[in-house]
Parts: sequence; structure tokens; C-alpha cells
Amino acid sequence: MFLILAIVLIVLWLGGFFVLHVSSFLIHLLLIFALISLIMNFVGGKKV
Repeated sequence: MFLILAIVLIVLWLGGFFVLHVSSFLIHLLLIFALISLIMNFVGGKKV
């Protein structure tokens, strides 16, 4: 779940940054949340 969330947030961030040429604080918050989601996925990943 965190991996999907991270991918979606990264795509939204890239879309906002490159397509709309917006470098606002909100767009960069999306990147921060995506990185946190990725870290949570790797740290708390599924244990087999």
C-alpha cells in the first residue's frame, strides 16, 4: 500500500513540477510524503 501511495505522490509531484512549472511548497510536500511512504514500505515491509 505504501509503495502504491509513494508512486502516485511522485507522479503527482513530477506532473506539478514539470507540466505546470509550479515549485510551490505544496508540491514539494508531495515529494516529502512520497519519500516517507517509500521508507515506511522498506522498513515495515511484509515479513515472510
